[in-house]
Amino acid sequence: MGAADTIFALSSGAPPAAIAVIRVSGPKAFDAIKALAGLLPEPRKASLRKLTDPLDGSLLDQALILVFPGPATATGEDLTELHLHGGRAVVRGVESALAAMAGLRRAEAGEFTRRAFANGRIDLNEAEGLADLLAAETEWQRRSAAAMAEGAFSRAIEDWRDELLSLSAQLEAAIDFSDEDDVGEEDYQNISVRCIQLHDAIKEQLSRPSAEKLRDGLRVVLAGPPNSGKSTLLNALVAREAAIVSEIAGTTRDLIEIPVAFEGIPFLLTDTAGLRDESGDSVEAIGIERAGKAIADADMVLWLGAEGEGPKHPRLKEIEARIDAANHGKKSGAALRLSAKTGEGVSDLVGLLVREGREMLPPTDSFALNQRHRHLLRNTALFLSHAAKASDPLIMAEELRQARLALDALTGRASTEDMLDALFGRFCIGK
Repeated sequence: MGAADTIFALSSGAPPAAIAVIRVSGPKAFDAIKALAGLLPEPRKASLRKLTDPLDGSLLDQALILVFPGPATATGEDLTELHLHGGRAVVRGVESALAAMAGLRRAEAGEFTRRAFANGRIDLNEAEGLADLLAAETEWQRRSAAAMAEGAFSRAIEDWRDELLSLSAQLEAAIDFSDEDDVGEEDYQNISVRCIQLHDAIKEQLSRPSAEKLRDGLRVVLAGPPNSGKSTLLNALVAREAAIVSEIAGTTRDLIEIPVAFEGIPFLLTDTAGLRDESGDSVEAIGIERAGKAIADADMVLWLGAEGEGPKHPRLKEIEARIDAANHGKKSGAALRLSAKTGEGVSDLVGLLVREGREMLPPTDSFALNQRHRHLLRNTALFLSHAAKASDPLIMAEELRQARLALDALTGRASTEDMLDALFGRFCIGK
C-alpha cells in the first residue's frame, strides 16, 4: 500500500441498486476519467458522459461524472466520482476497466479516510467520530458521533493546547530572564495557578459519561429470585419471546442479553438466573454466579424480589411485579408497579429507563470520550498536576512538554502505525 497509488472502490451500497457510486482518489484519478470518458468535465459540476472500456472501446455505461481537484477534497488528493446505474454487471465492468489501468488499484478498508487524515483534512478524533457515525444505530449515538466527527472535541483540544503553549512560553521567558529583577516567585506561582485551572477543565471533561456506555448500551439487569417474573418482563420489554418462561425454578440458567433502544437511547437488557442461596444444579449455580457479576457491572438493576432484599447497587429500582397475580409481593417503596403478563405499567417502566438513561449518557449536543481519549486526557491532567507542584522550573517545563505530547497523541500529531491500522481497519472498503 503506497500513498502514491491511485485507489478506487464502490462507495455506495452493494448492487443491485438504483445508483452505484465509485470513488477514485490519487494522482491518476483524472487520467482514469479521461481514459473512460474522454474530456475531463468542469470541476465540481456533474456531467453526463458515456463510459467506454479503454481496451476495446465497448460501452460500459452512461454515467454522471464529478471531478474534484485536490487539495480541497475529502481525501486531500485529486478525487473523482462515477455515478453509475447500479447493476452488478455495470459496476463490475467499470471496476475491471479501472483495475486494468497502470497505477490504479482497489482501495483497502478505510483507505480513503486514512488519506484524509494523512493529508490533514481531518484529525484522529474526527476519524474516530466518523467511524462511530457509520456504526451508529440509535439517534443518541448518531448525534454524539456527529459532534465528534465535526471536530467539537478537537476544537477543545486545540484550546487546551494553545493554553499549554502559552504556559510553556511564559515559563521559558521566566527561566531565560531569571537573573532579572522583574522576574520573581509570583511569576512561577501564576504559571502554577494556570496549570491547575487547565487541569480542572480537563478533569471536568473526564467526569462526563464515556462513549462506551453510548456505544454498547446502558446495562440494565433484571434480577430477583426464581419465578419472580424476570423473563416475562424481558419478553414484554423487547416485544418478543427472547427468554423461556416457565413455572419451573431455575429455567434461566445463563445470562440472556438483548440490545434494544427506547427513544433513541441504547440499552442492553440482561435477564439473569434466579438468585437463591443454594442450588443442587451445578449449571444453575454457575448461572447464579454470572448473575452476581452482571449485577456488579450493571448501570441499573431492576429488582423483582422481596422489598429490601435486593443487592446493593447505586441505581437499584424496586419493581412491584406480577400485580395481576393475587399472591404477588407488595412493596411500599416500589419505583413502579407492573404486570408483564397484561402489559400494565410496562410503558411506565420504559419511561423510567429513558429518564434514568438520559442522566447517564452524554448530552445529545455533545461528544463522548472513548477509552483512548480518556487515557490520554488523564495523562495530560497528571502532567499538569506535576507541573503545578514542581519546585524546579526545568522540571515544570518538562512536565508541560509531556502534557503537550499527550494532547498531540489525541489528535494524531503523535501516533503509532499499529494504532492507525486498528482505527482505519474499522471502516468499510470505499470509505
